[in-house]
Amino acid sequence: MQLGRYPAAHTTIAHLSDTHLLAGGAPLGGAADTVAALAHAVEQLDRLGTGVDAIVVTGDIADLGEPDAYRLARAALEPLANRSHAELVWVMGNHDEREPFAAELLDLAATREPLHRVVELNGVRIVSFDVSVPGWHHGAIDEERAAWLAEVLSTPAPRGTVLAVHHAPIPTPIAVMDVLELQGQERLAEVLRGSDVRLILGGHLHYPSSGSFAGIPVSIAGATAYALDVSAPPRELQGVDGGRSFSLVQLFDDGHLVSVAPVGPNPVISRFDAEFVDDLSRLDPPARLERFSRKRTG
Repeated sequence: MQLGRYPAAHTTIAHLSDTHLLAGGAPLGGAADTVAALAHAVEQLDRLGTGVDAIVVTGDIADLGEPDAYRLARAALEPLANRSHAELVWVMGNHDEREPFAAELLDLAATREPLHRVVELNGVRIVSFDVSVPGWHHGAIDEERAAWLAEVLSTPAPRGTVLAVHHAPIPTPIAVMDVLELQGQERLAEVLRGSDVRLILGGHLHYPSSGSFAGIPVSIAGATAYALDVSAPPRELQGVDGGRSFSLVQLFDDGHLVSVAPVGPNPVISRFDAEFVDDLSRLDPPARLERFSRKRTG
């Protein structure tokens, strides 16, 4: 249904990140109910029905890499993907551990090798790029990983590529997080320049953010576990039990749109229902403006 100048997106991605689940659903930090937070996000995404083509989770699915934490994540998101007929794409984060990640989420044999994955849908290629460093919290791109990505990108996709990576290559106002940044960004820039990558999706920062890298837009999803407070004093790192969100990424032939959805429950204070929108769709443009645009006061 097109009510304005823009057509519907050809591909919609639900971008979640940093669920930080613990075995048995234990509260994170003894307080944050990460299982309930993820359940709220799933409930909200369920309202979109089949309007989502892919669900991309950009890392730190588990807080301690416990197998049961991955089972909890899969139990929450795989049924949603099945109901919405969406591709489910998992990305390794610094809190994740490759062996249980591979076994519990990807149905692969345990491995210490990087867990990259390529998915194609609607002419869009989504690349899950593992930049995790076993035993460390920073990310890194070595020559081997750069060569793998260059090989994947050597053949353009019909509608371009979306690169999904946990440690996104953009700055942060939280200074201490710079220690845990992505190393080897020069290698990544060399691979990406001139490629068909149209958007980079990332996590790690625990707040929604955007920027650019090598001329490519970068979109960071907020965490469902907890948020980092960018208004904290400059030399402090402060996580808060709130501010949870995920993003909806909509791809068009000539661009993209990223919208941030707060994770509920949140009270509804205003609403126009589907019946109202259906009524608008039956009107011609001038009548739509008369119905919905004209001010009734002043």
